[in-house]
Amino acid sequence: MADPALARERAPTTGSSVTAPPQRADEIFLEGPRSRFDELITLFRVLLDFLRGFRVLHFVGPCVTVFGSARLKEGHPSYELARKMGAAIAQLGFTVMTGGGPGIMEAANRGAKDVNGRSVGCNIELEFEQQPNAFLDRCVTLHYFFVRKTLLVKYSYAFVVMQGGAGTLDELFEAITLIQTGKIKNFTVVVMGTDYWRDLLKMFEKMAGEGMIHRSDLDLIFATDSVEEAIAHIREKAITPFGLKLVVRHLAWLGEGGLRSS
Repeated sequence: MADPALARERAPTTGSSVTAPPQRADEIFLEGPRSRFDELITLFRVLLDFLRGFRVLHFVGPCVTVFGSARLKEGHPSYELARKMGAAIAQLGFTVMTGGGPGIMEAANRGAKDVNGRSVGCNIELEFEQQPNAFLDRCVTLHYFFVRKTLLVKYSYAFVVMQGGAGTLDELFEAITLIQTGKIKNFTVVVMGTDYWRDLLKMFEKMAGEGMIHRSDLDLIFATDSVEEAIAHIREKAITPFGLKLVVRHLAWLGEGGLRSS
C-alpha cells in the first residue's frame, strides 16, 4: 500500500515571485513550495536584499541596535526614555541603529541626532507602507523580514530592548538565542522598563528553575530603568571586550568621531 501523502492540486493563488510587489515578498515566499523557476527568482531577490543592505550599512561604524514598538508617540514615557537612550548611545561613540520606523525607533534615532550622533535604520516594506522616520542619516528599505533582522544584528555590538509588542519580543528572543548558541559572542542585551517586562523576566527565572535554560543564561539580560546604568553596562560589555577605542578624525572641527577596533 502506498504511503498517504498530501499534495497541492493547483498552484498557489497569491501571485508569482516574478510579478509580486516588494511588500508581498515575504508572504509569497512563506506560502509554500512554488515552481523551481519561482524559487530561483526568490533566491535572487533575497540576494539583492542583502546586497542593498551591505552597500548602505557597511561603513556606518559599530552600532547599538534599539528595538521597540512602532505604536508609541512623542510624549509617551517610553518614547522619551528611548530618545534619551539614543542620545546616550551616540555620545558613547556608537551609531544608533533601529528598524527605521516610527515610535520607539524614531525616538532612538531622534536622540542620536539631538547630540549630532550617527543614526541609521533598516526599514521593511509593508502593505500599510511603514515610512522611514525623519531622523536617519542612512536608511535601507528591505523586502524580507529575515534579511532585516540579520542586518540589525550583523552591525551591532549590543542590543537595547524598549517597550514593544510581538515584533519586539521576536527580536529579543532571536538576539538571546543567537548569543546563547554562540552564533554571536560577547554581546549584551539591555532591557529598559522593568515594570513592563517584569512578567517576562519572571518567565526567564522559571525557565532556569525548570532547567529549560542554564542559570548562567539569565546573565545575558541586563534589566534597568536607568539610562546611566544601561550605558555603564554597554561600556563594560560592548566596548572593552571588542577592543574598541574612541577615534577623533583629522577634521574634528566637523564634529566627527567614532569607534574602531584596536
